[in-house]
Amino acid sequence: MQQLATLFLFTFGSAFLASLPPGLLNMNAAKTSIEKGKSNGIIFGIAVALAVMFQAYLAVRIAKFLSKNLYVIEILMQLALVVFAILALVFFMKGKRDRQKEVQLKQSKKRSSFTKGVFLASLNLLSVPYYSGLNTIFHQQGFMNYEIIDEVIFILASGLGTFLVMYLYAFYFNKLEHKTKSFSKKSNYILSALMVLLFLITFIRLYIKI
Repeated sequence: MQQLATLFLFTFGSAFLASLPPGLLNMNAAKTSIEKGKSNGIIFGIAVALAVMFQAYLAVRIAKFLSKNLYVIEILMQLALVVFAILALVFFMKGKRDRQKEVQLKQSKKRSSFTKGVFLASLNLLSVPYYSGLNTIFHQQGFMNYEIIDEVIFILASGLGTFLVMYLYAFYFNKLEHKTKSFSKKSNYILSALMVLLFLITFIRLYIKI
């Protein structure tokens, strides 16, 4: 039970932090809420969360397949080192850049809130490798064993963490809009720190036997 709780908390937190910086999905959740009402903002958020859960399911399948081959999994972890290092740098630079750029709501084509949410979430091609990488790390740490319950917890936590961010943007963006610039910078720095942490964990698992 403790292992499942740890898996849920780590996955939920990772999904929440990954969705937190102002971007295509959460800013559209805010825009939909403002233009069509909060209920449509929530529908948009549900659609995004469902799409993320499907992407997390694909990530589980990929990571589970690769975990059966120790040689492949070691190569994957080495690649994860590079990915986490690059993402840490990208988010850090984005945090610095956002100090000089205002976050704005952009115009989008008219679609139903649900369809638009699924469509936009599907454009996020980094979700599958991101969650696959998390699967690999969690498996190496011993709290992702690829039992059915583990996979269900991981997928649900991914969706719930993402949905919470969409909910916050849909309901509270108007109240926090004047703080968005500072929020964007800080959230990107937090996400950069998370990537550094994942990099260190992966490096230790690969090269330091403790």
